[in-house]
Amino acid sequence: MIALDKRPNPSALYATLSPFIALALTLIAGVILFLAIGKSPAAALYAYFIEPLTEGWSLHELAVKATPLILIGAGLCIAFLSGNWNIGAEGQLVMGAIAGALVPVLMPEFRNILTLPLMLCLGMLGGALWASVPGLLKAKFGTSEILTSLMLVYVAQLFLDWLVRGPWRDPAGYNFPQTVRFSPEATMPAIDYASGRAHWGFGIAIIVALALWYMLARTRRGFSLRVTGQSPRAARFGGFSPGRTTMFAFLLSGALAGLAGIIEVSGAIGQLRPTISPGYGFTAIIVAFLGRLNPAGAILAGLVLALSYLGGEAAQITLGVSDKIARVFQGMILFFVLGCDTLINYRIRLKGASVSGTAAVTPAATVGPEQKRDIDAAAGAVPEAGRHA
Repeated sequence: MIALDKRPNPSALYATLSPFIALALTLIAGVILFLAIGKSPAAALYAYFIEPLTEGWSLHELAVKATPLILIGAGLCIAFLSGNWNIGAEGQLVMGAIAGALVPVLMPEFRNILTLPLMLCLGMLGGALWASVPGLLKAKFGTSEILTSLMLVYVAQLFLDWLVRGPWRDPAGYNFPQTVRFSPEATMPAIDYASGRAHWGFGIAIIVALALWYMLARTRRGFSLRVTGQSPRAARFGGFSPGRTTMFAFLLSGALAGLAGIIEVSGAIGQLRPTISPGYGFTAIIVAFLGRLNPAGAILAGLVLALSYLGGEAAQITLGVSDKIARVFQGMILFFVLGCDTLINYRIRLKGASVSGTAAVTPAATVGPEQKRDIDAAAGAVPEAGRHA
């Protein structure tokens, strides 16, 4: 049997380099993968990681795909740091898109400078309300947020499918399952119409991620989130409520997922359809971990994962490989990131083997007062001896 022993002093250097090590291992695994399917690794990796960065329009597409990943990933950093595993960001993205689309779909005549800001606010509200369900269930009843948030993803997706095939379907859309096209006032403005589709939602994502980084690093709220994630009992002693922290983390991460949803449909898509996301809510989990649960790190991680989407599309066209190759790379990144973190923080040993530097465990029932004093003295001497070694 294999057991994991926590390292007393994990290497800070390796912890910093962990994402880069994981990316390097992903590249090595990618070479093996392409060799296995009979493709040139050099041509495949060029098509996957370099070709999407060689033209202006592809850089615009990189920004479009990175926008929801950065927004959701930054929100998930907050949730995960506080010990709340919000796995349902994909559903919160969908509900944010639906809530924000209320304005252009049900009130198409409402066209002025307030249209887009109102849509963004409704999108955040929709995502936050959807995330509040697993948050409330965990805070009040101790329900597993992993199960409840994940199951609500499918509810949201089916609700969207029903809307665009039923009451919200465009009567002039030739029976296609889609809503009416959003008006120009309800559309996210492009950064440069002449060169590509990138819109100002990318700027919003960068600002939000940096604001969350500041909150975590410089504010009392950020301190309470980190303390609650590390030790809820210590948080209680410090005057912080784990239940309130849970609700705050879910509401904030859900609001940002909802914001990503409405920015996606008002920017890149321009209407509601049965499918509005290729799985940004799930990919953002990788973004959060690759960014070291740091909202500022989620910016770079979001760009890397957005590149994996573009690279998958480029490799599909250039090499004729499956479009699922992008998911394979994303899965390998997550695997190696978590694997590196595990090996940095834990030591692997065969269960039953003795651990160097530790005393044998004596059954509690056979330990007398004098033996206990001897064991305590020996345990205190171990770190002291290590300091002088």
